[in-house]
Amino acid sequence: MDPEARKDLTPLKLRKKAAEFAKKTVNLQRRSFKRYGVWGDWDNPYLTLAPEYEAAQIEVFGQMVLLGHIYRGRKPVHWSPSSRTALAEAELEYPEGHTSKSVYAVFKLVNVPETSPNVLKDLFPNVGLAIWTTTPWTIPGNAAVAVNEQLRYAVVEVHPYVHEAEEIVSTTGRDQSNLVSALKNGQRDQFLVVAEDLISTLQSKWRVNLQVKGTFLGSALEYCRYIHPLENRECPVVLGGDYITTESGTGLVHTAPGHGLEDFSTGMKYGLPVLSPVDDGGSFTEEAGQFAALDVLGDGNTAVVKALDESWSLIMEEAYKHKYPYDWRTKKPTIFRATEQWFASVEGFRRGALHAIKQVKWIPSQGENRITSMIDSRSDWCISRQRTWGVPIPVFYHVDSGEPLMNEETIAHVKSIVAQKGSDAWWYMNTEELLPEKYRGEAGKYKKGTDTMDVWFDSGSSWAAVVKGREGLFWPSDLYLEGSDQHRGWFQSSLLTSIATTGRAPYKSVLTHGFVLDERGHKMSKSLGNVIDPWIVIEGGKNQKEAPGYGADVLRLWVSSVDYTSDVMIGPQILKQMSETYRKLRGTLRYLLSNLHDWKPESAIMYKDLPLIDKHALFQLANVINSIKESFECYQFYKIFQIIQRFVIVDLSNFYFDVAKDRLYVGLEQK
Repeated sequence: MDPEARKDLTPLKLRKKAAEFAKKTVNLQRRSFKRYGVWGDWDNPYLTLAPEYEAAQIEVFGQMVLLGHIYRGRKPVHWSPSSRTALAEAELEYPEGHTSKSVYAVFKLVNVPETSPNVLKDLFPNVGLAIWTTTPWTIPGNAAVAVNEQLRYAVVEVHPYVHEAEEIVSTTGRDQSNLVSALKNGQRDQFLVVAEDLISTLQSKWRVNLQVKGTFLGSALEYCRYIHPLENRECPVVLGGDYITTESGTGLVHTAPGHGLEDFSTGMKYGLPVLSPVDDGGSFTEEAGQFAALDVLGDGNTAVVKALDESWSLIMEEAYKHKYPYDWRTKKPTIFRATEQWFASVEGFRRGALHAIKQVKWIPSQGENRITSMIDSRSDWCISRQRTWGVPIPVFYHVDSGEPLMNEETIAHVKSIVAQKGSDAWWYMNTEELLPEKYRGEAGKYKKGTDTMDVWFDSGSSWAAVVKGREGLFWPSDLYLEGSDQHRGWFQSSLLTSIATTGRAPYKSVLTHGFVLDERGHKMSKSLGNVIDPWIVIEGGKNQKEAPGYGADVLRLWVSSVDYTSDVMIGPQILKQMSETYRKLRGTLRYLLSNLHDWKPESAIMYKDLPLIDKHALFQLANVINSIKESFECYQFYKIFQIIQRFVIVDLSNFYFDVAKDRLYVGLEQK
C-alpha cells in the first residue's frame, strides 16, 4: 500500500484490511495444500485472528502477568524505523552483503586514578583511548568505554609508518595519514591505549608504528575518565564482559547503554545514563544537538563521522562487511534503541525451559543443542509492538502518572469481551466499557494502551488456543513440525509460554526440516529466476515443453525421497528423473494388478506348497514391511522411498518377475 494512503487509514480500517489479506492468503494456501494431497481439517482451520483464539491468547498473557513474568521497562530493543515498531529476534533477517561505515576514534583521558599503572600516570595527560565501532551514529549516546578485565592492554607511542609528507590513501578513499597529520599538528595525543594482542594488526591498518611503553590488565583501567569527543562531558572506563575480545577492533568498546543489550547490561552495573536520542522514524532528536532531525542510518551517521574528523578524534574510517539485522517485512535495516516496552522475564522460567528441552524428542537430534543454546543465552522477550493490527496488550494507563492498571479482574474482563466480539473491540469500545464494573467510576482517569502483542506470542499460544481448546485433541501435542529456523520462532515461543504458565513443554517431539534450494544448491530468488513453484510442477507452466506438468504424485514422491534433515534440492533435471522413477513404480504396480484381475481367493496356495522362489519373494516383502515400519517410527521417509524403489525395481522387476513370467504366460491354468 502507498505510504500516503496508509496514513489515512484509521486503526479499524487498517485492521480490516489486514484481516482480509490474512484470510485471502489462508484460502490460497488451503487450496494449494489440498492439491498437494496434504491432510488437514480444512473446513475448520485454526486462525490466530479468531475471537476464541485471541481470548485464549489473552488468558496465557494474563497468567504470565499474575505469575510475575511480565514487566514494563526501558531498555534497548531491535527497532525498525521503516515499520516504526520494536521487533523480536525472530522477526529479523540477516541478508548477505551488508556493509557498515566503521570508524576508529580516540577518546582523550582527562583523569587517571592514583591506583592506575605508573605508565598511565607518567604519560598523562597525553593519553587517549582508541575505540572502534561499526555504528558511529551511536556515539552521541556514548556513556562509557568498556574493557575486558582479563585482557592485557598496552600504552603505545605513535610514530609515522612512512614519511609524514607522503599521502597514503585507504581503500575507502579517506586519508589514512590522518593520525600522523594530527600528531604533527599537535592535535592528537601521542600515546594510545589498545589491546596488546592487536598492536600488530593496528600498525598495519593505520600505517603507523606503535611502540609499547607499558602493559597491564584491563582491570587497571577501571574508573579512568575521558572527555566525550563530541560533547563537553566526562565519562568513565568500565569493565565489560566476555563480549570484549581481540578478534577485531581495538579491545576497547565504545559503550552506549541506549543502543545495545551488552552495553545496557554493563551500564546497569555502573549506573550509567541510558541515552537514546533517536525517534520512532530513526532520526536524531533535539537531544542529539547538532545532529537533530538527521537519519541515523544515513546523513546522521555521515555527520557524526565528519564531526569526529573535525574534532581530531577520527583515526580511520573503513567499510566493514558483516551480518546486520533487517526488518523481515520491509527488508530495511533496523537499529537498537531504548524505548518503553513490555517484556517477558525469561530468567523467571529459563531453568524450567532448559529442563523441559531434555524431556522432548528432537528430530534430528542436533535440534536439541540448537534450541538449548538459544534459550540459555537469550535475553528477556520484548512482547509489545507499536502496531494497530494484532491482539492488544490489555493494559490501561493512568492519565497523569502513567502507571499501568492490569490485574486479574481487568484482564478477565477484556478476555470475555474479546471472546464475544474479537479484538477489534479494543479499538471501537471506549475505556469505560473495557474496564470492569468496579473501575468504571474512575474511567476518566485512565486511557487504554495502544501496543499489540508480538506475532510470536500469537503463534506461541496455539497450544492453549487449539490443542487445549478443542475437543478430540490431547495436550501436550505428539509432534510439532516446521523449518529449522523455528528454533528461534514458533518452537521457542510455544515452549516459553507453556513453561511459564504450566511448567511443561507443549510438545513431546519436535521435527525440523531444511530449506528447498535449486538443483545447483543455490537459494531460490525471483531475481535469479530459479524459483520452483509447486503449483507449476503439478499443473505445468505456460510452455509445457519447458515446464511440463508432472502431477501431484511426482511432487509427493520427490518429497519422500529427500533427506529433509538438511537443505534439499529441486529443479528440472531432478523432477525429470523423479518422473521416470514414478513411471517405473507405477508400471510395476500395473503389471501386478493386470495379472491379478481374475484371481479368486479359492485359488490361493498354502505357503508350504509354494516354490522356493515365491517363498524368497515373500521373505523379502516381509523384510521390506518391517523396514518401512521402523523408518516410519523414526520419520525417515527417504529410507522408505529407497527401500520401495530397490524392492520394486531390482528385486521384483529385474529378478522375480523375470523368472516368474514363464509360469504366467505358458503355464497351465491349474498350475
